[in-house]
Amino acid sequence: MSVASPDLVHPTAIVEDGAEIGAGTRVWHHVHIRTGAIVGENCVLGKGVFVDSGAVIGAGCKIQNNVSVYSGVTLEDSVFVGPSAVFTNDLHPRADSTEWETVMTTVRRGASIGANATIVCGIIIGVWSLVAAGAVVTRDVLDHELVAGVPARRFGWVCQCGHTLERTQGAYSGTACAACGRSIASAGGRE
Repeated sequence: MSVASPDLVHPTAIVEDGAEIGAGTRVWHHVHIRTGAIVGENCVLGKGVFVDSGAVIGAGCKIQNNVSVYSGVTLEDSVFVGPSAVFTNDLHPRADSTEWETVMTTVRRGASIGANATIVCGIIIGVWSLVAAGAVVTRDVLDHELVAGVPARRFGWVCQCGHTLERTQGAYSGTACAACGRSIASAGGRE
């Protein structure tokens, strides 16, 4: 176990030998981090989080209660995952299968995933994108894209600060955020 500050790991948490945890990461009640998992610096893992062997979590991520990050899932830096969100890692799961195939999923830097969202494996969730609570994501999500629903579909675009962008002249590209003033050079480039 590689933990810079063991006092930041709750006594009920299980951190297996061979798991890597970055400095300043807080591991709360009943978290289980398996051998071969990588968790970056300054993360927060809420109650009941499971991090599987082969899962990779970047620096500065916040994973809320009851989330399982399975093998094949990579969360880049500064990703937020809301409570009880679900990641899958096999497109053809069967209890009696001997042909388990892990399918990779990547959540890019700064993306946010809402509570109870389901992320079907084999996709990429773009930089600073936002997946709404309860969404079922079955396709790639573009950078800055806001998706919601079952299955998830585009509802707009979001700024790095998290606020929804307002349309100007039918497009989002080049739009300045009303909340922070940041200009979005390209929010997917299409409506």
